[in-house]
Amino acid sequence: MPRALPAAALVALLAVAGLRAQPPAHYPPHWWTPAPTEGAPGWEILPQTAKPGEVILSKRNELGLLSNFASTPFSFHGQRFASLEGFWQMMLYPEGLDDPRSTFPGLEWKHTRAQVAQMTAFDAKDAGTLAEANMARMGINWVTYEGNRIEYRSAEPREHYLLIVAATWEKILQNPEVRKVLLATGDLVLKPDHIQEPNAPAAWRYNEILTSIRTELQKRRTP
Repeated sequence: MPRALPAAALVALLAVAGLRAQPPAHYPPHWWTPAPTEGAPGWEILPQTAKPGEVILSKRNELGLLSNFASTPFSFHGQRFASLEGFWQMMLYPEGLDDPRSTFPGLEWKHTRAQVAQMTAFDAKDAGTLAEANMARMGINWVTYEGNRIEYRSAEPREHYLLIVAATWEKILQNPEVRKVLLATGDLVLKPDHIQEPNAPAAWRYNEILTSIRTELQKRRTP
């Protein structure tokens, strides 16, 4: 029996043969332009993997503005953030000298909370990875915001999720180009551009958060 082609090779073959699903009408065709599989990061889901009616929120084009990584400054509760990722990862860092994360023996915090708030993309993500390692050493599953402890990685959409949704709204409302790009996706099914863990908590499913916000924005535009 012949061996099955790897998924990436099959996608590339279908694209070359002209069998890849055609981009839906009224949408920019480059959203589905095939990206080279060779050299692509292991975490990335490429644009050409979208099924009919879907679009990958790829960082390879303007849809990347919808990513948490994007440099899309916004203010939230009177504080300025460089990106949604900076807002997210900031909460993993000590909030003050009396914060148990500050005083736990043997931990090193390579950044301050304020510094992380001004980070974008992988700088912010990497800062969060360091913080999560410290959290694991402490044996905690909480972060803080405005002095309140919040469960992290909650299976149910609780306070952390609500904060992420609220901050995402502010990012979109305060960045007209981001709002424009989101609305331009129309009724397409929004798919993440990176491999997500199975049963990821609701706050991690940014594509679903964006879909809900898009629906509300579309309602507001309807007379």
